[in-house]
Parts: sequence; C-alpha cells; structure tokens
Amino acid sequence: MRDFPMSRPGDGPRLTMISEHASPLGALGGADGGGQNVYVGQVARHLVRHGWSVEVLTRRDDPDLPEVTEWLDGVRVVHVPAGPAAPIPKEDLLGLMPAFAAWTEAHCRDSRPDLIHANFFLSGLVAADVSAATGIPFAITFHALGRVRRQAQGSADRFPPEREAIEERVAREAALVIAECPQDRRDLVTLYRADPQRIREVPCGVDLDEFAAVPRDTARAILGLPADGFLALQLGRMVPRKGVDDAIRAVARCRRAGATDMRLAVVGGASPILNASTDAEYARLRGVAADEGVADAVNFAGSRPRDLLRYYFHAADAFLTLPWYEPFGITPLEAMACGIPVIGAAVGGIAHSVVDGETGILVPPRDPGAAADALGRLHADPALRARMGQAGRRRVADRFTWNSVADGLDTAFRDLLQRPARQCPPQARTVPNHRADGFDELARLLSAHRGILALQTARLAAEVTDVLSNGGKLLVCGNGGSAADAQHMVAELVGRFLVPGRRALPAIALGCCAATMTAWSNDFSYEDALAREVLALGRPGDAILAFSTSGQSRNLIAAFDAAGKAGLRRLALLGRDGGPLLAQCDRAVVVPSNSTPRIQEVHTLMMHEICAAVETDARIAPVADRPPMRPAMRDAGAAAYPRFVT
Repeated sequence: MRDFPMSRPGDGPRLTMISEHASPLGALGGADGGGQNVYVGQVARHLVRHGWSVEVLTRRDDPDLPEVTEWLDGVRVVHVPAGPAAPIPKEDLLGLMPAFAAWTEAHCRDSRPDLIHANFFLSGLVAADVSAATGIPFAITFHALGRVRRQAQGSADRFPPEREAIEERVAREAALVIAECPQDRRDLVTLYRADPQRIREVPCGVDLDEFAAVPRDTARAILGLPADGFLALQLGRMVPRKGVDDAIRAVARCRRAGATDMRLAVVGGASPILNASTDAEYARLRGVAADEGVADAVNFAGSRPRDLLRYYFHAADAFLTLPWYEPFGITPLEAMACGIPVIGAAVGGIAHSVVDGETGILVPPRDPGAAADALGRLHADPALRARMGQAGRRRVADRFTWNSVADGLDTAFRDLLQRPARQCPPQARTVPNHRADGFDELARLLSAHRGILALQTARLAAEVTDVLSNGGKLLVCGNGGSAADAQHMVAELVGRFLVPGRRALPAIALGCCAATMTAWSNDFSYEDALAREVLALGRPGDAILAFSTSGQSRNLIAAFDAAGKAGLRRLALLGRDGGPLLAQCDRAVVVPSNSTPRIQEVHTLMMHEICAAVETDARIAPVADRPPMRPAMRDAGAAAYPRFVT
C-alpha cells in the first residue's frame, strides 16, 4: 500500500469519510448512484470551510481510476483496492469488507485522522473494525436501516441477513450516530435500541446556488421538451422501491380523467441511453406505461449529468417522489429549492421535509390513486402550485442548506472530540426473552409506522363506510387466524362495536358454511370455494375485504378476481410486502413486518379502528327502537375510544 498522508491546511481536525459504494465522483441515477453520493460530496466540501481536512475512502470499481484524486482544495478521494476493480451491486459487497477494512486500518495508522465518519452499514462495519484496532473514534450516518428496508420490501430485499446484526453492532459501538430526520431517530432507538444520548439529528441539504432559477420555457427548450402542457417529474434511482411505476399509473389516471396535456419525465437509470434488453427495471416500467396506455406520454430520459438536473426541475410543474420507504430523500429538497411543489410518499424523511398542504401534498406509499388525486389538484390550480413552490423554497433556505448541515455536523464532531474516550456498553444479550420480545416487537412496529398506518387505515375505513352507507354489503374473508379476524369484524358490524342504537350493517364472513365449503372443495376445487361464494352473494356496489398476512393465498386471489369481474370494490389488510394480492386491490393497508403474529395484532387494531370510524359516520343512522347499551359496556367503550363514544 502506498502512503497517502492527509493534506492539512492549517491546524484544523482531520476527518476520514468512508463511503464504500457511493463515491462523490460517481454518476447519479443508477442502481447505486443517488443521494448518498451527493451527501458525501457536499459534506466533505462544506466541512473544509469549517477548517477540516477531509479524505473520502471509496471502493475502486474501475481499473482506470487513479489511486488518489485531489478533488477539491482540502478534499481528496482515495480509491481503496477491495475485490475486482469493477462495478458490484452494494448488496453483494459484504464479502469484500474484510479487505477494505484491512487496507483502511493500515492507512489510518499512517494518516492518523482525528475522526472517522462512516456512511452506510458496510462502511460502518469497516469503521468499527478500524476503531477497535486503532482507537480512532467513529461516527455513523446509516442513510438506510435494514429492518426498515426489509419491512418495506419483504422478499425483494437482497441484502444479506447479517445486515441487521452489523447495524446493531455499529449503532452500539459508534461514538456518535447521525439521524437524518425524526423518523430515523425513532427507528434507531426503537428498532436498534441505540443510546439516545449518542444520537444527533442533522438532516440532508441542498445547494441553493446549484438550483438557481431558470425560466420554465428556457429549461424546456434546453432539454428539448414541449413548451406547453403540464409536466410531472420523477427523478432518482430507477429501482422498484422508488415507486416509479406508481408515478406512471398516477399520470395515467389523470389523463384518463381529462388531463390529456399531462406528461411525465423519468430521469434516472443505469446509463444515459436506456436499453430494455439489459435493464430489467427499465423494461418493466416501459411495460407499465404501455399497459396504462401512456407510453407516448412518458419520457424515460436515462441518467443525466448533475449540471442538467436543475433544468429538469425548473421545466416541471410538479415533482413526484413515491418510494415505499425513504430514509431521507434529497430530491424533494432539490425540487423545493427550484420552487416546484412536491407530491411525496408520507414515509421517512419525506414526511419531515415536505409540509403537507404547504410545500406539497403527502400521500400513502403504493397508492397511485392518492397520487393521482394530488396531481389533479395541482394540475387544476396554478395558483396553488405557485404558493406551494414559494413556500418550499423558503423552507429549504431556512432549514436544509448544506451550510446548515455542515454547521450541525461540525458542532457534533467537535463536541465528540472534546469528550473523554467513550466506554462501549456491554454486549447485547443473545438469548431472547420470548415472554417480553412480542411486546417489544409490537411496540417498535407501531412506533416506527404509526403515522402512515393510521392514514392508510382511515382511507380504507372511508371506503367501507361509503359502501355500507350506500346500500352495499361487505364480504369479509381470510384463512386460519385471518378467517377468525374476518368473523370478528362481521360480528362488530352486524351487531355493534361501541355505538349503541345504530342500525345493523350488512356484512358476511365467507367460508363459514361447512356444507358449502366442503361440497365445492370436494366436487371442484378448494381454491375456488371463496370465489364461488363471491359470485353468489356479491353485487355491484358491494365490497370484499380480505385479511392476509402474506397476500399469497390462492383462494383469496381467486376470490378477488371474481369480485373484480362482479364489480365489487376490493379492499385488504395485508402484511410483509403485500404479495400478489396487493396488485388486485383497489385499496389496501400493508403492515410492514415479516412476523405473522405482529401482523395479525396490528390487523386487529386496524379492524377496530375501521369499525369505530364506520359507526360514527353521520350516514350510518341510529335506530330509535334499539335497546340501549348496558352502562358498564358503555363506560368501558368510552374509556377505550373517547373520541367515538359520546
């Protein structure tokens, strides 16, 4: 290994940043080129202005890269030899981290930085090993947490199972943990039991000069886009979890509703010229656009140089960012810096940076209908777009510039260096306490996702209420424990949940007649038995609601197929990643967990919330001759649900 002593202008502290897969020199928009690249580069350059000498260690993924790039005055990028000098997906890099750590340890023994700042869990693993060997303290910005990602992506998450244990170790051993938003802090504490005293909240930022104003017509002319019409923009990595398909479906719905001048520009991808034969995600998204009938209204621009991005933002009338989850999300800040209203999924950092109704509109993830409603509002109201755009730029200027980010990190890092060496807390227990873990898991799940689950449950409750208040009935189904949940819900609706005196509501639990189920299953097929009941009982204006922890059950999929053909609304409470049943739903709530017991427990809570909302809707009229609720039951209901029982 060659010796690369850190440059040291003045007497400021020295910082080694580790970002194993996201180089500040890397291209943006590909599978592994996104917000972390921007973050590392901007933090490095702005900390130099606070007197730090900074080097960035990143994996060498191209044989033509120099060993060291003197990038900016006081900042250099060092390309670490670890594995083949070729692009490798970050999901497959764990096996290369021992080599990366060995090189980095030797390097840090020579350069002696005052602090290591790791970015992402793989870099955190390297930093923890180097810190243990050298005594150099380290800070960590995770940028994404494995447990949150797995809850959102389920089986689509390709990271190795060791990730969560590594993150626990890194959170435990780091001298400082940087949370990028309030949700990130909550996740670190509730999901990883990180010490709150060692967490500092510092957001991501945006460079206002980089996104200086450009007239819309000028921006469109530079990009070769039509001067007229409404342009929605989706910009970022082209991977499934970013929800680009939901943006396409939202635009398609708006066009079918009459907004025929609406178009969508999708910026991002593996290369400037996309190739469906080699880029599976691009091919999938092209197929979505074709299926939705908007292939000629969606422009896939491919990856674009950083200096062109501001023209795309300024050319747009609205910015769409609809990920399944998002640790922070820099692109919404960039859109707001350009004065463009944001339609964002109400997850992670987006729910923090975008103020619903003020700088944009928040919608549930995986809900193209809600995104279409928001797009329709902005399409119809130019004055609203202008107000939200102006408010967004003010919010970014006040709270989210890279100068303010560097101020926060500089303060946190210097405070750390002035403290005595921290003693690592004892190792976490390895033998689980099964009697307590269920309570802990449920508490962490609800703490991490309460807001979005409550919002989505309220939307689903509105669908159920609309059906029942307009003379329709509800068919409810599930398998095993979920079948019991279905019967439980029917009992609450046909009888009463909390409100005395309201009318009986028409709800039927499918699969409860043993004679019907066994006759059809024996003579034809068990998989079609629920579908047969749907065809017998369902009518246009009715709805079917399924409970399923996986969304994989073939009999439920068949029942939903029959319900769609019969004109029923299709609603569901699901778990994991929603499975194939999710695609058949008109509206669904997905509990982001892989634990069947925890999913079922949250389903019960959601079911109670739906019943309470249905009962208190003004359209569900009370019946005068019903006997009143017994006082003891009424008092118990009032204590549990004071906002519903009066």
